[in-house]
Amino acid sequence: MVRKIFSGARIFDGQRFHDDKALIVSDGRVESIASTSELPEGEHTRFEGGVLSAGFIDAQVNGGGGRMLNDEPSAASMYMIADGHRPYGTTALLPTLITDTADATAAAIEAAKETVKTNRGVAGLHLEGPHLAPARKGAHLAELMRPVEDKDVKAFIAAKEAIGTLLVTMAAEQVTAKQVRELSEAGVTVSIGHSDCTSEAAEARFDAGARGVTHLFNAMSQLGHRSPGLVGAAIDHPSVWCGIIADGHHVDQKALRTALRAKRGEGKLFFVTDAMSLVGSEQVSFTLNGRTVRRERGGFCSKLVLSDGTLAGSDVDMASTIRYGVTYLELPLAEALRMATLYPARFLRLEDHGHLSPGARADLVHLTDALKVTRTFISGEAA
Repeated sequence: MVRKIFSGARIFDGQRFHDDKALIVSDGRVESIASTSELPEGEHTRFEGGVLSAGFIDAQVNGGGGRMLNDEPSAASMYMIADGHRPYGTTALLPTLITDTADATAAAIEAAKETVKTNRGVAGLHLEGPHLAPARKGAHLAELMRPVEDKDVKAFIAAKEAIGTLLVTMAAEQVTAKQVRELSEAGVTVSIGHSDCTSEAAEARFDAGARGVTHLFNAMSQLGHRSPGLVGAAIDHPSVWCGIIADGHHVDQKALRTALRAKRGEGKLFFVTDAMSLVGSEQVSFTLNGRTVRRERGGFCSKLVLSDGTLAGSDVDMASTIRYGVTYLELPLAEALRMATLYPARFLRLEDHGHLSPGARADLVHLTDALKVTRTFISGEAA
């Protein structure tokens, strides 16, 4: 057994920081956090300051590295996407297929079955559609949206059993509470999104087992003082986890700060990128279901828009969301890191991800004091 030793940086274990300590890794897993004066023999990586954290986990990644999953739902595409995001600290992600045909969905499921067996950063699959509400379609194609049928429930359960981690985004209008319960009891992670539902309809799905809400505030019924909508139900429900896109374009910082202060209970807000193919590439535009999406410079980061100005995913990476959280959302660094590591891991029930406790995967990211990524590691190996 060859131990790997990481020292010279503040170590964030998912709960607190450790100064003047070293992370000891063996067989790709965390062994301990030890005093630098009592180190065992092993391969030593020394950092010049900065922070060493568990690698980032992104539950919603449509593309990266120049490839959209919808363009080619294959294992090769999933690896390209993971490779495109790794320089920004993401060591585990769910490639995300947005609303598409039945054939594309089946191909994505088959690809995920293959990629999760490797150790290259693909942790499961996110199917965002086709069971969404046309009234809140965003950049999705409304003509492909439809209600959940019994055959879909069976297919999702079979996919979950084969893949391990399956996240499905559904509108409350398109899935019954009974169907949500059946999916949830089988281990499928159900998230409500792209929905114009009432708060009562949302609560019924949450009580049936839906664990999350997809990109809180975006493409959903908003919070009104007599009609709380999906936003109000999500913030109010103590066990519901909410992904947020913190890029300066999707949600105003005041709304995010309000939600962060209001959310109570086990369920937390966590960062997602909702990234498209341009992240990790030099491209300036791409095609989404036959429509051109272009990059517009300005603000905290660039934004991606269709010809009518509709936002079409994001151009943000996970490290940038942490910087946004600290700078604009007034988050302590520890909480911003948890929102990219521990919280998405808990939402997805990836128990050995997102923290550096003994036995956890040694998926790591090193950041400078300015929160720029210098190196990433998967199972303790440079990646």
